[in-house]
Amino acid sequence: MTRDFILPDLGEGLTEAELVAWLVQPGDEVVIDQPVVELESAKSVVQLPTPFAGVVASLGGEVGQVLHAGQVLLSLEPVGGAAPSAPTTSGTAPDAAASTDAPSTAESSPTAAPAEPGIVVAESAPADESGAVLIGYGTRASTPTVRSSNAPSRFGRGRGAPGGPARKDSGPTTATRPGAGAASTATLELDPDRRSPVVSPIVRRLAREHGFDASRLRGSGPQHLVVRRDVESYIARRDPAAGAPTVDAGPARSAGPEASAPRVASSAGERRVPLDRVQKAAAAQYQRSRREIPDATVWMDVDATGLFAARRDLQAVTGESFGVTALVARFCVAALLRHPSLNAAFDAEREEIVYHDGVHLGMAAQTPRGLVVPVVHDAGRMSLRALRDAIGERSEQASSGRFPPSALTGGTFTLNNYGTLGVDGSAAIINHPQAAMLGIGRIIERPWVVDGALAVRRVTELTVSFDHRVCDGAEAAAFLTDVARSIEHPVSMLADL
Repeated sequence: MTRDFILPDLGEGLTEAELVAWLVQPGDEVVIDQPVVELESAKSVVQLPTPFAGVVASLGGEVGQVLHAGQVLLSLEPVGGAAPSAPTTSGTAPDAAASTDAPSTAESSPTAAPAEPGIVVAESAPADESGAVLIGYGTRASTPTVRSSNAPSRFGRGRGAPGGPARKDSGPTTATRPGAGAASTATLELDPDRRSPVVSPIVRRLAREHGFDASRLRGSGPQHLVVRRDVESYIARRDPAAGAPTVDAGPARSAGPEASAPRVASSAGERRVPLDRVQKAAAAQYQRSRREIPDATVWMDVDATGLFAARRDLQAVTGESFGVTALVARFCVAALLRHPSLNAAFDAEREEIVYHDGVHLGMAAQTPRGLVVPVVHDAGRMSLRALRDAIGERSEQASSGRFPPSALTGGTFTLNNYGTLGVDGSAAIINHPQAAMLGIGRIIERPWVVDGALAVRRVTELTVSFDHRVCDGAEAAAFLTDVARSIEHPVSMLADL
């Protein structure tokens, strides 16, 4: 019995993702909750585990293809059943679906359709499946999986594990696959009866702008996929005077759809670069925050000399290292428990203030994919040591831009240490739908009055941006002075521990 792994909602309404790499290929045997695919959403690159055990029968798309929630990621056959004779992909793209006469997944699979994307409910849960599972979280903790040496990837196929023999490919490689050569070998003729797969909307648009249907070409990509170079080659052959195409093709890829961000032709003296998926999501978030939240900002300079002294003492006693961010995060969490209006949100539709029971601390982080806010859940229940470790884990994930889906959802307050960027302060944009954000500027030595005399102290600037619908300036100032007091006199926290 074939079972289909359905692409779920990846969190916070993210309903589409680009295929970065397959971690398995047709014919591979997988176990429950084994990561099988890497997907790039608008916020991170994630590995999704399969809810079923079995043998991979088919993959649900090509590397570089954008899939939507509810589409089939891959199909699995029972172990010991008939294994696929050659790697195939199920036609998830509209053109690919039209190019095959195979019955639809719903007709060929006896498993009932899921009630919603990512939830698969069987009449009875056998021992070889997870049962009712939100795919992407799994029933057991999953560990990152190394890509199969022959599994399709946006970065090409691997050559096997170091020191070990390369796996035998289950199908022709890109170099030998029929129709996978350079564009010069492709059939640059339109055939009204041909229906080639066309995944990229850029390729479709480019063909439309020049008056033809890209699917009528015989593509040079995998499974005769029509890629950008095919369309441009046909345009150049049909109309040599057309000049340069409207979209710069960039480096040609020999495998998979064209996934890189195109550069649109520009006028003299300017350069235009389209936003990628992450930048589009961030832009929408910033616009919504500025449009909906009447924000205000308060700030103050704080003497952090006592914080560094307490940090040295703590490390001397425990033999462990504690970063400044972890210490300030702990002070922040403690202050939020005393000032819950800053750990809240505003429900505009119902005109209600929503107070959160727990503190789920977002940590603004600059990653290779741009600015994201991973979340440390239940930070209000953590000790300093536990909070330090959780922040360290998020920092490691930020260095690669790869987070589990749950890491980017559910934040109730954001801490932004922009001092690492070398600035003193910022009127930060609040992370909608949260009500406030605390910013930490750089910590530098400055002249400071201590007991009526000038002294050199380590000083930082704290900034709180807040939603004026949720709390007023007095409450925001009380929260800010609470955090400042803990930084200046860390021992003052002992009374509340």
